[in-house]
Amino acid sequence: MGELNKEVVDLVWGRPGNTSISASLFRRWTQGLVFSETEHTALEQFEGGPCAVIAPVQAFLLKNILFNRESSNWRHITAEEQKVALCSTLAEILEQASSTSSSTSYCLVTWAKGQSPHPATTYTPLTGGPESSQTLQPTALAAVDLGFECFHRILQKRVVKSLSEMREEVASLYETWSGHGGVLLFLYSVILTKGIENIRNEIEDTAEPLVDPVYGHGSQSLVNLLVTGNAVSNVWDGDRECSGMKLHGIHSQASVGFLTLMESLRYCKVGAFLKSPKFPIWILGSETHLSVFFSKETCLVAPESPSEQARRVFQSFDPEDNGFIPDALLEEVMKALDLVSDPQYVSLMKSKLDPEGLGLILLAPFLLEFFPHQDTGIPDSFPVYHYNGLKQSNHSERVEYVQGTALVLGFEDPMVRTDDTPVKRCLQTKWPYIELLWTADRSPSLN
Repeated sequence: MGELNKEVVDLVWGRPGNTSISASLFRRWTQGLVFSETEHTALEQFEGGPCAVIAPVQAFLLKNILFNRESSNWRHITAEEQKVALCSTLAEILEQASSTSSSTSYCLVTWAKGQSPHPATTYTPLTGGPESSQTLQPTALAAVDLGFECFHRILQKRVVKSLSEMREEVASLYETWSGHGGVLLFLYSVILTKGIENIRNEIEDTAEPLVDPVYGHGSQSLVNLLVTGNAVSNVWDGDRECSGMKLHGIHSQASVGFLTLMESLRYCKVGAFLKSPKFPIWILGSETHLSVFFSKETCLVAPESPSEQARRVFQSFDPEDNGFIPDALLEEVMKALDLVSDPQYVSLMKSKLDPEGLGLILLAPFLLEFFPHQDTGIPDSFPVYHYNGLKQSNHSERVEYVQGTALVLGFEDPMVRTDDTPVKRCLQTKWPYIELLWTADRSPSLN
């Protein structure tokens, strides 16, 4: 790959002069895209770090398995069906990356001829001793740790010009994606297909690598690249101006969504393009990890109801998510929603919505006044699932979907609330009054 190899490495890992990658951190990223033995449609993550690639791939994989297949037995698929599903998913993500660039070609990164590491491997988790060793399929980590420099010396790229040819190549490389280094080889393929310069133009801070060189976490730009095809650094809708700088956000409805615990802590605000995706599948972000929440209920991603639109518009005038706006902004909100907004009527509404004259308009009374008893089209309860690719984060240390029932209530509905958990707080950024009843003994882990 020559000089291009160096550009990819600098973009992902940072410039050599700025940082050095520890052997253990890089090793965590050299796993393949591997299906769990206990959950046939779930990918397994061996150690912390590569969830920034694995979770988006898992989200698209679920989309294709749940909504693009006729079989109802979606949790039990054959090895051949696994191969078809994974390869079509990887091809879709590559196609998306290409569509957001000016390029009409696709680039696949693989091992140079004759350089593929031996597939069979014994893998010992960093936290375990010899007794925790296990023999894995030809899909995990190399028996001989190649090391950072050697790994990148034996890569090559294949350029294909047509979508059909790219899909064929991706399918032919299934053993590569599921073998040693598959996560990184696919990430590098997405980056080169999108174009390094295109990515640099979208990232807010080009000095920040896509993978944190100290902790190994993927950046928001990396997650956005895989989810939307654009490596923007923010999760709000559209672009914003800040001190003369243009800050890029999400520009169209994503196929799968993204919600984050960071929003419940008021560190960021996720826009509607990620909160309301085309399919009812959301990547959930904690401070350190990514998991996936999903349902088969397509009504969850139906077009916005008038009350949902009103909530979104109201909150756009409340960037700090306080739950209220100054009464001076009420007229603008009403205009944006095509409500009657002549001065006399607005003044009357101010008095009604702010009877104590505090100068504040609260969201809940506003919605109740203008959009009472609105049916969102969402059922009172529906089945949901949660995926966490880390064994140690699952019950009985096996990667399995945790199934539950979600209840989405209105702000005026009184009821005994379920326990407050990180998963629930994350989901409340989309459904403020959601309640979750899990079939497992404990709530699934966000970390």
